[in-house]
Amino acid sequence: MRNRDLLSSQELEHLDQARLACPDIAQACDLARAFTDLVRNRRGRLLPAWIRQAERSDVVPVAKFAAFLRQDFDAVTAGLTHAWSSGKVVGHVNRVKTIKQAMYGRASFRLLRIRILTRP
Repeated sequence: MRNRDLLSSQELEHLDQARLACPDIAQACDLARAFTDLVRNRRGRLLPAWIRQAERSDVVPVAKFAAFLRQDFDAVTAGLTHAWSSGKVVGHVNRVKTIKQAMYGRASFRLLRIRILTRP
């Protein structure tokens, strides 16, 4: 998935050989690069076109992935468009659950509360 400009001449040669030998690899590579561009450059407005193209492809895993994205289309589009996310909240919830699991059956709620509030 690295940019072609960053590949060595031997890597480019191997990639081109694989693409010529198997059209499915070439198609999967093109779709993956296009999706990577959507994610890295926040181009959620282009997602419907990518999904249509992926669903029409002969690469079954990519087509299934596109169908999966369609199930929660609004959320995926928002994730590919907006700069904000709930990542920090999810991280804190995961931290609290980890502490709670480690203390299960060993301490009181009061001690659990103190550990959660005092730990960064």
